Amino acid sequence: MAGKLAEYKKANVPLPEKHRLWPLYGAGFENLGLNGQMIERPLPQYGPDELLVRHDACGICFSDIKVIRTGQNHPRIYRNMQEDPVVLGHEVILTVVGVGEDLRDQYKIGDRFIVQADIYVGGVGYAYGYEIQGGFSQYNRIDQRVLNGDGGNYLLPVKPTTGYAEAALNEPWACVEASYIVQYRTAWKEGGALWLTGDGRGVSLGAAITWRPASVVVDASDTDFAQDVRAWAEQAGVAVVEEDGERQYDDIVVLGSDPELIERTFGRLAKGGLFNVVAAQPAPRRVQLDIGRLHYDNLGVVGTTTADLSAAYRPIRTQLKPGGLVWVLGAGGPMGHMHLQRALEIEPQPRKVVATNLHLHRLQAVEDKFAGTARKTGVQLVCHSQESFPRAEAHLAKLREETGGSGFDDIAVMAPSVPAIEAAMDLLADDGVMNVFAGLPRGTMAMFDINAIVQRGVRFTGTSGSSIEDLHRMLFLTESHALSTNRSVAAIAGLEGVPDGLRAVADGRFPGKVVIWPNLSKPLPLTTLEELKDVLPSVAAKLDENGNWTIEAEEELLELML
Repeated sequence: MAGKLAEYKKANVPLPEKHRLWPLYGAGFENLGLNGQMIERPLPQYGPDELLVRHDACGICFSDIKVIRTGQNHPRIYRNMQEDPVVLGHEVILTVVGVGEDLRDQYKIGDRFIVQADIYVGGVGYAYGYEIQGGFSQYNRIDQRVLNGDGGNYLLPVKPTTGYAEAALNEPWACVEASYIVQYRTAWKEGGALWLTGDGRGVSLGAAITWRPASVVVDASDTDFAQDVRAWAEQAGVAVVEEDGERQYDDIVVLGSDPELIERTFGRLAKGGLFNVVAAQPAPRRVQLDIGRLHYDNLGVVGTTTADLSAAYRPIRTQLKPGGLVWVLGAGGPMGHMHLQRALEIEPQPRKVVATNLHLHRLQAVEDKFAGTARKTGVQLVCHSQESFPRAEAHLAKLREETGGSGFDDIAVMAPSVPAIEAAMDLLADDGVMNVFAGLPRGTMAMFDINAIVQRGVRFTGTSGSSIEDLHRMLFLTESHALSTNRSVAAIAGLEGVPDGLRAVADGRFPGKVVIWPNLSKPLPLTTLEELKDVLPSVAAKLDENGNWTIEAEEELLELML
């Protein structure tokens, strides 16, 4: 490593008096910057219990586009943006360049960190890149909200050997990883609210007699079952209360297969709640449920045909089935690439992965990027585009054929499309799991085959964002070389490339991530990795044999551009 880059990494360079940044003054791209230009501000001042940090790399997330589109109506923005603009950028790695006197036993110049962006203090959100100035700036002040919030310290240390882009992209990757390690309860919530409603004839509590919610509503028409529940509640010290038409329940058990009852009660489920349908007979039709809440509110839907209602509460599998069949629906975008890469690289792998995308040209990029990895790991990779088939029904028939008629063990959904999700549900195997990764707004209704859940053990999982624990796990996978986040890089830029990078993400122009290096001293407009051979040939020469970003390419970039 040459001297200039080594000194930069150690933060052994003079600090400027001013730094550059991209403030957002409201909704719309026209409000990015001042008259469309970056601005300069004095270097932030920091107090005795604060840090001054340098932003070294920052990925662009589609969440940034949501802020641009909604402005101060965004749920994470609490201020007047015209008077106090937002600086976006939460997929960031930073280096400490100044330490307040009260923190000198804990931090030193040159320490490197990534940030868990969802920061809470006293239950109030101060997300990095939203309420706290983000990575589309050269420098920032880190205060006690970040260092000592509700979740402790939101800075995660990064090894000196880890690349800047490699580290920054752990944040979006942590969201992917979180969707495979989410946990659902296997019992009624202790101290929670329970609602038992429906028929109840022949149904027993089974192992549920050992579970202790705080209260129960007994709304069953069968008197024998209702009496059994009340006797259990009295012995267990569980309060029997009346249904008031408004209460949210942590657990709801529907006794029977009445579609109207299922639909009516599902909306009463609290965040993190479990919905259990106990039905010996099949439902006569599909039911309409809020699929947006499955993603954002961590709801679980289970069911059983047995008389023992507790039989439904077996663990919900969230990891891919070893040796199974996987479908990545919407594999052509950045997050689809991540899910596909994870399926191919993280052991134990499935035996076959089918990647689909609406547009054929996106699938060609998938094949080019991942065919070699699939061969190395022994996973069969098949790519299909709906554009290649005359009708959607023919495409679905081909997908079922890929499973031998048994269906997919796992379907990871990147497409925020209700018709696509509804069609994919029918291709789940017995005990299959659909990861509803694409976030549809709360209130988005989809038709679910409740019989597949009750009779065949089909399950749906969904998560939004990631926790500090998820980010720690992802950083471990990166730094132990179990998974390469660098493979997600599709285009690079200096700070002046932020507007074009944001527009590219808004338009879905690239199948991977755009990464910004805010402290390049020479201009670097938005440049795809394919264009590097003409723009920066010495950097292009450091890409790997498949044209993927590497630490060596990053070091060459910084040597040239710092």
